[in-house]
Amino acid sequence: MFVELIILLVLAAVVVIGIRYGRTAAPESPIIIHQPGRYHITLAPQLTTAQAFIENIAEQFSVIHPPQGDIPTVYFEVHDPSVPVSREKFYLLAAAYRGGALYFQAINPQPLLRDADSHLKTVRDFSAAVLVQIPLSESVDEQGTAKLCAAVESATQQNRVIAKILRETD
Repeated sequence: MFVELIILLVLAAVVVIGIRYGRTAAPESPIIIHQPGRYHITLAPQLTTAQAFIENIAEQFSVIHPPQGDIPTVYFEVHDPSVPVSREKFYLLAAAYRGGALYFQAINPQPLLRDADSHLKTVRDFSAAVLVQIPLSESVDEQGTAKLCAAVESATQQNRVIAKILRETD
C-alpha cells in the first residue's frame, strides 16, 4: 500500500510538472510589432523568430539614404534555418515603404501551393489586407526598390538567410 501511494504521488508530480513547464501553444492571431516612425511588422504566429532578420533589414535600410517617396511592395521567399516553419522550409515576406516608415508582413506559404506564382499571390493578398489603410502615395522613389532590395541583401548576409525576390512570370 505504501509503495503504491509513493508511485501515485510521483506520477502526479510528473503530470503537474509536465503541464506547468510544457510548451505554450502558439498564438493564433498575427503578431504586430510597431516602432513609430521606423517600421511596422505583421508576423504570422509561427514566425516570431523571423523578427530579428526583419529588424536587421530595417536597420540596414536606415543606413542607406532614406527614399524621396514611397516604395511599392517587394515580395520575397525567405529560407531561414532559425525559423521553424511547418511543412515548408521557407516563409514569404512583403516589404514596403510608406509615409516615412517600413512595413513588413511575413506569412507561411499555402501548404498545397508549390509554385512561385502561388506564393506571390499568397503574400500579395496578405500584404494588401494589412496595407489597405496605407495606400501608395503619388510620390514614389524610382530607386527605392533597389535600396530596399540592397538592405534585404545586406541583412541576409549578416543573418545567414537566403531571400529570393518573387516576381510575376510571363
